[in-house]
Amino acid sequence: MKQSFAWWCFAREGLLPEKLLRTAAEIGYQGVDLIDRQYWSLAREQGLRIASIGGHTSIENGLNRREQHDRIEQEILASLELAKEWDIPTLICFSGSRAGLADEEGVENTAEGLRRVAQAAEEANVTLIVELLNSRVDHPDYQCDKTEWGVRVCDLVNSPNVKLLYDIYHMQIMEGDLIRTIQQYHPYFAHYHTAGNPGRHDIDEEQEIYYPPIYRAIRATGYSGYIAHEFIPRSDPLQALRAAFADCERSLVQGWKMIRPPIDNQ
Repeated sequence: MKQSFAWWCFAREGLLPEKLLRTAAEIGYQGVDLIDRQYWSLAREQGLRIASIGGHTSIENGLNRREQHDRIEQEILASLELAKEWDIPTLICFSGSRAGLADEEGVENTAEGLRRVAQAAEEANVTLIVELLNSRVDHPDYQCDKTEWGVRVCDLVNSPNVKLLYDIYHMQIMEGDLIRTIQQYHPYFAHYHTAGNPGRHDIDEEQEIYYPPIYRAIRATGYSGYIAHEFIPRSDPLQALRAAFADCERSLVQGWKMIRPPIDNQ
């Protein structure tokens, strides 16, 4: 299991891109998600793999609309060429908003759109990952907002290179029951994102998700891909990167120790 970080969360005004990438590599990160194209060479120079990029444009106008399929197919095919050139393992895809579309029709349309590019993804050895996002806070009306909806899409496409991006923050908002979901559906998950809830900030004691057993549950599935931190730091982004990396590593190495209260024998 390798750690990555989402570029858009940590790239701040006044922080040189070279310093951010160099520091991340020194901390131990192995990848970077969603980094601006102009910095791809810098990331590679620091030994960081570009772990994921967007496969097509628009979260709202996505694969659940047949009228978008021609455009999205061309965008994904172009992104696959970049992924082959730059050794990028995953391309993030989006269902789009419901806008009155029934869930089952959305599943069928999304699968139909992905089938158009699934073989190209297999030939490129790149995985298309449909991102699970919350529709309550950050992306109102987004359709792929439940794990089972995304699983149905993957089952219909029936390709080893079409899977899901399991975003822990988003699914905490929509479903909870994170560890059981990971245990049950992990074969469908090809990438993970983290963040604290509420607020999408640092993974610390100020938020409600307890990450150590979640990290271990992911590792227990045999997962060997990237888990990317996609939270917005409250303060210094480099310190936040260090803390997130260390917490994940510590969770996996030391394990979780429950602090039990003293037993009163009286």
